[in-house]
Amino acid sequence: MDPLNTIRSLGIVPVIVIDDATDALPLATALAAGGLPCAEITFRTPAAEDALRIIAEERPDVLVGAGTVLTQHQAAMARHAGAEFIVAPGFDRGVVDYCLTHGIPVFPGVCTPTEIGCALDAGLSVLKLFPAEPLGGAAYLKAASAPFGGVEFIPTGGVNADNLAGYLALDNVVACGGSWMAPKSWIAAKQFDRIETESRKALEAARAARAARGRAA
Repeated sequence: MDPLNTIRSLGIVPVIVIDDATDALPLATALAAGGLPCAEITFRTPAAEDALRIIAEERPDVLVGAGTVLTQHQAAMARHAGAEFIVAPGFDRGVVDYCLTHGIPVFPGVCTPTEIGCALDAGLSVLKLFPAEPLGGAAYLKAASAPFGGVEFIPTGGVNADNLAGYLALDNVVACGGSWMAPKSWIAAKQFDRIETESRKALEAARAARAARGRAA
């Protein structure tokens, strides 16, 4: 599967913080059952690498990537664990170059026009906007569409069920990253049925927002 096309088709990237790698497989199953066969496993916990590897090996139908990648070393760890895409909270040229060298889609975080320009200089045109809501949310992205017409974004940070539609209404938004359908506390409590239900609701909301955008075009 092509990671970007899959992300674009879903409209949502579940951002996952996981403390116990044994929860990885039931989590992936719950996301997929809810119609969101995608997980960005954030490298914020010691269990992240193993969790990513388990999903990559056991659920090849689920698009799995690594998030919160801060260094080239972490990017290499994620790649060897089976990550199909890399997401970073900021723009680090070393991480970007590593991913480009190894053919891994990378979505570095940006929050200023200067950082967007640096990403363009590196040959990238799909970027993570982080932290989206504190920066100004959909209004910020709408303003950015004028000088950066060829750039698309995956806004993350404060995106939730209540503001999702506002982001997906914009032509320069590929998808939104968020954890509201699978928060850390639900994973730890093994509330996988709840995650499946919320994933389904999130996907339905994304599809409705995209349909509305199509009608408005």
